[in-house]
Amino acid sequence: MIKWFRDFCRLIISCLLIFCCFFTLLNKAYADSKAIIYDQKREIKRSIESLQDLDYQTWQIIVYPSSKVSKKLIFRIVGYPGSLRIDHPTNLIVSSGRKTWELKDITKNSKTNLEILNDSAAEFDISPLIADLDKNRPLRLSLPGLINDLPIPPYLVNEWRTLVEKND
Repeated sequence: MIKWFRDFCRLIISCLLIFCCFFTLLNKAYADSKAIIYDQKREIKRSIESLQDLDYQTWQIIVYPSSKVSKKLIFRIVGYPGSLRIDHPTNLIVSSGRKTWELKDITKNSKTNLEILNDSAAEFDISPLIADLDKNRPLRLSLPGLINDLPIPPYLVNEWRTLVEKND
């Protein structure tokens, strides 16, 4: 009986120590978040989503307005760093049904972005595509030599279209 009582006490004390350590160290954990502050007086809305192409390569898609007053939207696609290299300029081909758009690579047009972006990222002007779309239809992206087919769901197209509306 005494042995059982000692084992039970050890178990309770061990659980209490683990519990205390867990909640003590919990306050010291920090998340890694990055924010680019262009101007502290204005807020820039953007759309960020991670999607997989049909070859199971993961891509991060970011769409944001070029400025607060402009209706121009910038489309940034980022692959896993070190696993690929995007040669610039490479045009992005977007299709939806029978329609096809070829978006120009604008990565090297901005000096500040050129310093920030690495070889696994590219930027495109997506404004002509958004202006042509009258519905939130699914899109297919193709980047020659890198992406064969990256499906974009309608909810994401809707989010991009609302970025233009909020910018008006």
